[in-house]
Amino acid sequence: MKKKGMIFSGIAAIVIIAIIASISVFQSVNESLNLDMGQTHGKVSTATGSPILGSDSAPITIIEFGDYQCPQCYNWFHSTKDSVVKNYIETGKSNLVFVDLAFLGSDSPKAAAATYCAEEQGKYWEFHDLLYTSQEGIDSGWANSDHLKAFAFSLGLDMKLFDSCIDSGKFDKRVQFNINEAKKQGVSATPTFIIVNSNGQQQKLVGAQPYAVFKDVIDSMI
Repeated sequence: MKKKGMIFSGIAAIVIIAIIASISVFQSVNESLNLDMGQTHGKVSTATGSPILGSDSAPITIIEFGDYQCPQCYNWFHSTKDSVVKNYIETGKSNLVFVDLAFLGSDSPKAAAATYCAEEQGKYWEFHDLLYTSQEGIDSGWANSDHLKAFAFSLGLDMKLFDSCIDSGKFDKRVQFNINEAKKQGVSATPTFIIVNSNGQQQKLVGAQPYAVFKDVIDSMI
């Protein structure tokens, strides 16, 4: 019995340490980035995700969990997103938040962090779109630091600020927080979408679903 008690005590200690570490990361991200860490949509924390695309007051929020090296995310971006933006985001019926699940390769977290370096200069969505326009094979070098800096240059960003941001790892914790949030929500594949309405009702879609699927779900939730 004494041995079992020691085992349970050890497990409890590990759990407590994990909780403290999680809180520490949460506070560190908040303090360093001055973000609204209380921002949620439904049960999902979107505090460290992208800027909101569309109206803040839209009755529907589409939360996209994605990886910039994900081929199916690329497919959704090129085959479905434009229709969703035109018919729902530009009309004020919905908005969109991108949350990183940067797990497919070693360059994935770098690419995600680079979007937040671009956000500092007001170019998050431009950089986001450029990554999905430029995607090649996973860890083939297209999203390494040199290429990310080249993308920033092509967008006319202040390269001294951007290079410093990338090289310092300034947004690494933010990306990791997003990865942890994806796991917390049971997201294990990209792209995964959680669609939330103003009443907190939410529905999950997995994969590069066609526009018709999004239309049916969003219309049923408005």
